[in-house]
Amino acid sequence: MKKRMAFLCSSGALSIAVVVSMQFVTVGNAAESQPFYAGKQINFLIGAAAGGGYGIYAEMLARHLGDHIPGRPKIVPQLMPGAGSLTAANVLYAQAPRDGTTIGAVFMGAIVEPLIGDRTKARYDSRKFEYIGSANRESSVCFARKGLHFTNWSDALHKPLIVAAAGWASSIRQFPAVLDKVLGTKFKVISGYPGSREAIEAVDKGEAQGICGIQWSSFSPAFGKWVTSGKVRVFGQISPPPGDAELNAMGVPNIWTIAKSSHDKQVLELIFDQMEFGRPYIAPPGVPRDRIAILQKAFDDTMKDPAFLADAKRSHLPINPMSGKQVQAAVAKLYAAPGNFVQEARQALN
Repeated sequence: MKKRMAFLCSSGALSIAVVVSMQFVTVGNAAESQPFYAGKQINFLIGAAAGGGYGIYAEMLARHLGDHIPGRPKIVPQLMPGAGSLTAANVLYAQAPRDGTTIGAVFMGAIVEPLIGDRTKARYDSRKFEYIGSANRESSVCFARKGLHFTNWSDALHKPLIVAAAGWASSIRQFPAVLDKVLGTKFKVISGYPGSREAIEAVDKGEAQGICGIQWSSFSPAFGKWVTSGKVRVFGQISPPPGDAELNAMGVPNIWTIAKSSHDKQVLELIFDQMEFGRPYIAPPGVPRDRIAILQKAFDDTMKDPAFLADAKRSHLPINPMSGKQVQAAVAKLYAAPGNFVQEARQALN
């Protein structure tokens, strides 16, 4: 009888242990089945001032990206302007969490800055960032105020033009500086404005006579009336051949019409090819590959999302995306450029 009771007790204990064990397994499986991003927040650092094109694009992306990430995390945009996105890029590289909960939007110039710019300011290796994608391939323009009689690139070669510029790695500082050094244009760059909007306001106030290197997709939606009314004249575009279709239709000449020698063209291509990934979105180095894959797929899906595209259309923002892998390949190609052209481009920029 005692043996029977002992057996029953041990059997009961075993049954309880099995049930408890199964409960733990069930809870464990449930936890494992939860997406990583469920209940989490993604901090989206935007290396630009409020109101400019980079900020507008990034904030629009933030409104839709979370809808395509399993777990639907909240995307929280955080403006971090400074030095043409170098501040944000430095933080993303060295200080941000490497778990996929922090991403960034930086100027395209910040991506090439360690290669051809000031390495004391850009304390990172752009090849080690994880690229989520780019929202648009860009074309830049140069414009002058009415009455200055700038109609084409030839005028920029023969007459001085005071242009407003933003931070160190911004295209509106980089591009006119490069053109002065390589082609002999006569831009006089006033840098230090917080962003493109403030630079445009400087032109409006008469502090500057124009801007060179501003993205057409940023300028046209908000200030296209300046062009149609004759307040300013767009006298040149900086676009990969064959040029921007809209600007071509307006008769705006491309920079390659005055870049005559193959040597000059190769130096300029090294700098201007960054426009292929005109609106890049990045994550810190070392983020687990599965989370980068999630973010890259979410970006690609967002770029095809009718709600996102409708939002972009309402804001008059063109969408011509590159995937994260395509951006990564484009960056690698730039960083593989011959050393003599890299050195010349660096001297031109600095």
